[in-house]
Parts: sequence; C-alpha cells; structure tokens
Amino acid sequence: MSKLDATGAARTGARRKTPAKVAPDKQGNARGRAAALGYTKPRTYEELRAVLSSGTIHFPKRLRQAAIFLWQHPGEVALGTIVQVAEKADVQPSTLVRFAQIFGYSGFSDLQALFKEHMKGAWPEGRARDEPDGVGADEAKASLQFMHGLIAASQTSLNRVGESFDIEGFERVVDLLAHADLVYVIGSKRAFPVTAYVSLTLSQQGVRNILVDNVGSTAFDQVGCVGEGDAVLAVSFSPYNSITPDLVAVALERGARVASITDSTFSPLIALSEISLEVVESDFAGFRSLSASLAIAMAVVHGVVARRAASRRRPVD
Repeated sequence: MSKLDATGAARTGARRKTPAKVAPDKQGNARGRAAALGYTKPRTYEELRAVLSSGTIHFPKRLRQAAIFLWQHPGEVALGTIVQVAEKADVQPSTLVRFAQIFGYSGFSDLQALFKEHMKGAWPEGRARDEPDGVGADEAKASLQFMHGLIAASQTSLNRVGESFDIEGFERVVDLLAHADLVYVIGSKRAFPVTAYVSLTLSQQGVRNILVDNVGSTAFDQVGCVGEGDAVLAVSFSPYNSITPDLVAVALERGARVASITDSTFSPLIALSEISLEVVESDFAGFRSLSASLAIAMAVVHGVVARRAASRRRPVD
C-alpha cells in the first residue's frame, strides 16, 4: 500500500523525492500544473487514486479535506451536485473546482465523470418495501427508512472490501501480530468499538494483549511499558483528531512494530505503520457503518490465532 503521512511525506522503506506543493495558478493552466507534478490527467478513477496515494503531492488544508472526502465517498461524488458534495465535504464549491483543475480537468463536472463511470453497475436497484399505516406511521416510516439506509451503507462498505481487499497486506498484518510477545490495541472515539472487540476476542483466544482505553486519562501510561518484541494494532478513522497517532508514535519510539487499520492514504497512521489495511465505511444521514471495520478486525484476530497455533504445532529441527 502506498503511504502518505499528514505532511505529505511517504514512508515505504525507500526515501522519495520531496512532495510537490499544490499552489493556485492565477492563469488557470491546469494542464501545465499537472505536467509540472510529473503526471498527465488521470483517465480513470483508479488512476486518480494512484496519483493521490503516490506521495507526490502536499495538499493545503482545504484541498486535503476535499481529497479525503473524494477518496472515501466515490458514490456520493458521482451522484451529487457540486453544492451537495461541497457541503458534505465541508468545503466551498470553488475548492472542488480548484481540486479538479490541479489534475488537469476543466472543472468539477469533468472530474465527476470519472466517479460516475467507476460507479456504473455498483448502485443497487431500489426495492419496494411495506410501510406501516395508522397512528405513528410517519415516525415508523422515518425509522424504517433510517434503518434501511444504515443497512445499505453497511452493505456498500462490505462490498467495497470484497472488491479491493489487500490480501498481501492482510497476511503481513497477521504475521506481525502473531509473532509479538504482547499486542497493544489502540483506538479511540469511533474506532474504540473496533479495538475493544479485538482486545476481547484476542483475550478469549488466549492471545496476550492490552487494550489502551485511556480510562482516567492514562493512555500514555498504558503504552509506557511497550518494548521491543511487542506489537501495536492501531485503528483510526477520519477526521483523525484523536490521540491515537501520538500513542502509536510513543510505542514506535520504544521499539514496537506497528500495524494499522485506517480509512485513507491521508491518515497519519500510514507513516507510523509497518503495514496498513484500508477500509472505507459508508455513512447514512451522518451515521457511519462499522461493519467492514469489524469484519476485517475479526479476520485479523482469526488469522493471528491460527498462525500462532500452527507455529506451536511446527516440529523443531
């Protein structure tokens, strides 16, 4: 997986060139800007993602915010108007236009065409549903619509994993954790349900681990005993405003190996991790699913347990 930290520097084992900075072009020469960054206008959604994850661009704050939204929500970008997409990304429509022009597109609609083409055939057909009648019917209908929306978001998240799961990366994460003396599981806010379940399941399977839960604001004390031979599984999702990267940095300085589950190439965990797994959760009405994250996390736990069991059965020469 390509890696890009919060400052745009890549950490893939080999040093790369200093990332180019994206600056406004008063003359509007979008093609020239793209050429200056060393690539031509992406022709497909996959090519655009490859450029975004290449570690060659350092985005200013608002453009980075737009890039994260476009990375995580291709369906909403494909279906929405520029005003709707800008509102959901919490940026101005002009920011989306500027983002598109950086990559050589004439405007947002030109860029949006890539997302529409990518999403063709991925949108499920609508299905008629029985709706309640009588007293409280409006409230019940609203609740059912919300539930169906969350279910659809979960299905979208799981389908996305099935289409693009990084098998090689998954095996490396499992191997890293399986050979650890002690596994530290770190995640906060929306990621905490995932890390709590991982820690519980590891404990039930006899794998020694510590859940860094920050009870009593003791998170940094909890990672204070991390040492060489230990490993960290960190989980973090945008908007990346938790203390998780700081805790992981402490563990890394103390010699621990780090694997992570996160949701984009812009996550600060990427630069701190030896290997990362990407999972993008869809949302509905502002509520994000955790279904894909939990599925991947449980698969990691299962793999770690199986790998450790196989290691114990292997005969010694």
